[in-house]
Amino acid sequence: MRSDRLLSVLLLLQAHGRLSARDLAGRLEVSERTIHRDVEALSAAGVPVYAERGRHGGIALLPGYRTDVSGLTSAEARALFVFAGRGTLADLGLEGELRSALRKLLSVLPEPHRPGAERAADRVVVDPRGWMRSRDDLPHLATVQEAVWRDRRLRIRYRRPGAPQAAERVLDPYGLVAKAGTWYLVGAGGGEPRLYRVSRIEAAEVTGEPADRPAGLDLEALWEELRGRVEDRGPGVTVRARVRAERVELLLRVVASQLTGPAVRGEARDGWAHLELRYPAEGAAQASLLGFGPAVEVLAPGTLRRDLRRSAAAVVALYDRDNGS
Repeated sequence: MRSDRLLSVLLLLQAHGRLSARDLAGRLEVSERTIHRDVEALSAAGVPVYAERGRHGGIALLPGYRTDVSGLTSAEARALFVFAGRGTLADLGLEGELRSALRKLLSVLPEPHRPGAERAADRVVVDPRGWMRSRDDLPHLATVQEAVWRDRRLRIRYRRPGAPQAAERVLDPYGLVAKAGTWYLVGAGGGEPRLYRVSRIEAAEVTGEPADRPAGLDLEALWEELRGRVEDRGPGVTVRARVRAERVELLLRVVASQLTGPAVRGEARDGWAHLELRYPAEGAAQASLLGFGPAVEVLAPGTLRRDLRRSAAAVVALYDRDNGS
């Protein structure tokens, strides 16, 4: 405890200059006698701190004295300021607090480290959202966050994809995870942990009951386990296709989140590139590739080629009709 208090005294003096013993004692909730003993200990440790008596006296450091009380290396400082770029903390209402904390940290960094930290913030932008995706509507994120912070049970109305209506659930919230700009609640109903996409929560209420959160829970390890379950979609289907060379990069960006494995590029000739794409099912492949029209030709499997041909014919028939315009 005393080492923490000595560090606090040093930080306060660096931030405010001269402070009275009474002021320091009030800020640290100790007696003035304790503050004087702390000043003597700092002085004995080689810190140039001194006390002046009188009406305008106080405790101060010698002018120009700074110390790297953060203990951060230059690379660590840069990493922190890059992380504080534009990220998902705005969704949690914490972006302002993070920036304020980093400003305070910057004031105690050693002088040689400051330019690198400031340049990192000015030269790197972290945007967690995927391409061509709008932000989720998150009207209940604040309520979910409150339940997580306070370890209180959460009553939600949750809509699963394809379900005719939302179902009510009471959950023990374990934590929040942001993946590619999408927020998930990790929580348990009846002791079984699951993932709940926050944007699919139609109503949320923090109850007065304490949450049953397992002691020593490793949220990151649990997230990896649950993520693995989602991504283990079985063998899926491998689609071989040829794509107009100028459309390859766009196609890969659009379908990346739908694939169950990395795309494999084959040879390119005559303006066409050959790709192997692994989808969870043929229906998912049809939905994502049909929109590219004649820029993509599926070579295999044959069943997918037939389904695409039928869908394309139905579209042509629709637009061949005279609508009277």
